[in-house]
Amino acid sequence: MIKTGKKKLPIGIEDFAKLRTNDFYYVDKTSMIKELLDDWGEVNLFTRPRRFGKSLNMSMLRRFFEIGTDRSLFDGLAISKETALCEKYMGKFPVISITLKNVEADRFETARNLLVRVINEEARRLRFLLDSDKFSQWDRMDFESLFDREMNDDTLFDSLKRMSEFLQKYYDHKVIVLIDEYDVPLAKASQYKYYGEMVGVIRSLFDAALKSNPYLEFAVMTGCLRVAKESIFTGLNNPKMYTMLDARCDEQFGFTDEEVVQMLGYYGVSDYYGLTKEWYDGYRIGSAGVYNPWDVVNWCDQLLTNPNKVPKSYWANSSGNEEVRKFIQKLDNGLTKAEVERLISGETVQKKIEEQLTYDTMYNSIDNMWSLLYATGYLTQSETPMGNLVRLTIPNSEVRNIFSDSILGLFKERISGDGEAVNVFCEALKDGDAEGVESRFTEFLKNTISIRDTAVKKEFKESFYHGILLGILGFKGSWGVTSNRESGDGYYDIAIEIEDEEIGIIIEVKYAENGKFEAECGKALKQINDRNYVAELRLDGMSTILKYGIACCRKECRAVLEREE
Repeated sequence: MIKTGKKKLPIGIEDFAKLRTNDFYYVDKTSMIKELLDDWGEVNLFTRPRRFGKSLNMSMLRRFFEIGTDRSLFDGLAISKETALCEKYMGKFPVISITLKNVEADRFETARNLLVRVINEEARRLRFLLDSDKFSQWDRMDFESLFDREMNDDTLFDSLKRMSEFLQKYYDHKVIVLIDEYDVPLAKASQYKYYGEMVGVIRSLFDAALKSNPYLEFAVMTGCLRVAKESIFTGLNNPKMYTMLDARCDEQFGFTDEEVVQMLGYYGVSDYYGLTKEWYDGYRIGSAGVYNPWDVVNWCDQLLTNPNKVPKSYWANSSGNEEVRKFIQKLDNGLTKAEVERLISGETVQKKIEEQLTYDTMYNSIDNMWSLLYATGYLTQSETPMGNLVRLTIPNSEVRNIFSDSILGLFKERISGDGEAVNVFCEALKDGDAEGVESRFTEFLKNTISIRDTAVKKEFKESFYHGILLGILGFKGSWGVTSNRESGDGYYDIAIEIEDEEIGIIIEVKYAENGKFEAECGKALKQINDRNYVAELRLDGMSTILKYGIACCRKECRAVLEREE
């Protein structure tokens, strides 16, 4: 458990003030403020994958710039050392701050209503403006229209600009506009086929707020994708783009290695540094290497309650990973198995990255999908790019598992209609026909990708082939198939009980590095015997026990059998 006096871990905390006033651990990203001001742009867009700290950083910006802010929130942080900058900018600006992350619906009308609610909420936060004698009765009526849940298009499109006008008049100072997750409505609109209507709304809203707004000091937006300028940013004068390829502010989203070392040390779990790096590091933004912050915080929290915890996919489980599934479905249709094999094996592929996409066309071509996977964090750059030619790689074990699961899912889809092939394989397995098992499983391997002898850990390679076997056996509904359960003195890979024939099968899968099939099959059988994996099968009354050592490498396998009666 967490030691007394230690700060709480900020799981899901996106409010900077709440984090700083309630004793949560904070990885200091306030130097972003100086970078942003030094690199001045009237409209600034940061594109980063989900769960990389975008919303927390936007909350931090609001708390820094907004008039009336609690300056103590920044005590001891990096930006507090910039005394001249703080004197000039901290607490000196009216701020409009909205997030579009919840503007997602399966119908345009519902999504538009949700967008109106966002405007309503921000207008209510600023309703103190109505008490000022600086505004006429007509001004007040105009502002009150922003509370209307049945807001017409003209009012909606002009809403952020109107708020800016009222704030500028009240404070006699231009306004900072913050728009978090600006592209969520477009993503959902594309998914549910009302993209054109939503683009029209977002374009009109942004045109008024960011292009023709004389009350604007500057704006900051965040999102996952840099949506093509002609789609929603028409007419904006050179918005400043901070993409995944850009070295500016490259350490401000995600945790650096030094920050992770400090966090693990603070909580007394430094021994898990290697696993943390293997599973959650590997992203390259600009010239910086960073970890996925959502993963690191959740993993650290788990370690504090259970020091024997094994890493798992926190980031992967926070979405459906549709991008990878659709990518894998392109196998043999623009996407070659060789490219995917290289990625899964820890190698790289060089691709042209298009940083300006539109949600309605991102799945239209395999080229767009490479760019999409890069922008959304499923792939990362392995070295400094040459222009828009980027060497792409899978960043870490967590994301590699996402690809693996998607490949196995596609494999199961493809064999689901071939019941005869499944039955022939299962009959050979049940009959103790090692040669038949070997030849049939090899045929299955030819229908999916393989894994090369590279730096990827052997455990992952074995798990991949283990998954293929389970995918095949899953279609044999009358058999009792279990996996990774305790029996004897360890955990077996796969056990099968065929109750009506009292046949038990135990399978141990190995990866035959450099094609050493016989040696690995021997190791597999020795492990079955040394750890007494058959104990559970005996207790369940299986009179015949078949023990298989199966070794795989790329698209080949060997199977060796021992029988007990």
